[in-house]
Amino acid sequence: MISRFLFGLGLLSATALMHPVLAADARKLQIVVSKSEQSVTVYDGTEVVAASKASTGKQGHSTPSGIFSVLEKEKYHESNIYSNSPMPYMQRLTWSGIALHESSFVPGYPASHGCVRLPKAFALQLYKMTKRGVPVIIADKAVAPEPVDHPSLFRPEAAQATLELLSDAVLRPSLPDKAGPPVQVAMNEPPKTQISASTTIVPRVQKEDAPIRILITRRGAQETVIHLQRMLNALGFSAGVTDGMLGRSTIQAINTFKQLRPLEFAGDRQLVSDKLIHAVYQAAGRGEPPNGILMVRQDFAPLFEAPVTITDPEVALGTHFYTVHSVDHEEGTAEWVGMTLEDRLSKAAMKRLGIRSYEKAVVSNVPVDVLDRISIPEETRRMVGDLLSSGSTLTITDSGLGTETGKGTDFITITRDGSG
Repeated sequence: MISRFLFGLGLLSATALMHPVLAADARKLQIVVSKSEQSVTVYDGTEVVAASKASTGKQGHSTPSGIFSVLEKEKYHESNIYSNSPMPYMQRLTWSGIALHESSFVPGYPASHGCVRLPKAFALQLYKMTKRGVPVIIADKAVAPEPVDHPSLFRPEAAQATLELLSDAVLRPSLPDKAGPPVQVAMNEPPKTQISASTTIVPRVQKEDAPIRILITRRGAQETVIHLQRMLNALGFSAGVTDGMLGRSTIQAINTFKQLRPLEFAGDRQLVSDKLIHAVYQAAGRGEPPNGILMVRQDFAPLFEAPVTITDPEVALGTHFYTVHSVDHEEGTAEWVGMTLEDRLSKAAMKRLGIRSYEKAVVSNVPVDVLDRISIPEETRRMVGDLLSSGSTLTITDSGLGTETGKGTDFITITRDGSG
């Protein structure tokens, strides 16, 4: 593999194509765009595969910073925003118009209307190297993936007894992209007569399975209402569809629940208060309500979600991105690399999220400390571990589901929008 010091040498020229054959498995690639350096670098793990100069958005049309992935590829595309301007070798990052593409004008300083412009030779080579789903990190400053070894990172269990997928699987709901019917996910429920207490169930993982995308974030208002709706329905209060919306049925169910406990909710004027959330969890026998959530996507669609607990919630998590470089289901091992992105929350966002301290969240480029603060149920850890494949990613952020995340996307995290 190529030595890391060649990265600096590669950027001395307009384009450095450094043995792209080394990155034959496109699932393991990461593309990192640095706005401060006006550069783009392709990594396979921690090794530089290719590098080039680039031009991001100029003042008034800034390129958003954050975590994206290639959603769509076209050899020739014309902008439907800027007078049908040609965008050869276009690789779309958002459905709102941000992309990587070839340009005849890549001066090495911000010059675009928001896209990332690439020199012709590099744009062509990059187009050949990638597939849909390849992560693209756009950072305000130069960042690079580093090895990360932490017990909280997901790993598969070593191979044991393997069972065939069952045709009579039970369907469990997952969070939807938008308001609408819940996504159903098939989970194994093997016959009890075939399982002993010492048997470990390991779902089959095919080598060609698409890498999964994992997001861990603070539980937002929609997720909170969804969980309340599920528990109120289970308690017999008819909260309606579990869609995260405070509709008539949900409001009526909440008010009925409170009316049955007049002393407990005396003076509680907020419809969905911390007191209500704790009371419903206690009534449902669910213990303390979690303050975080883990979501999983695969092939640009929701797969499942599960609660997690974040310690010291008054301290920001920051934004951190991890990638599985290699995974071995037989041995039960996974090698991770990671990086930390600069992410400045507004005062309004910090107040809304209950964050009083931010500086501790970004102390180094290697995102390790934040992993100590997240507790994940063992059942969830096993489910995620069984689904891991090379190229799977994990994002940890305070920001929740970004507005760009939706139908036909991976999790998109915006650390700085393009308004400035």
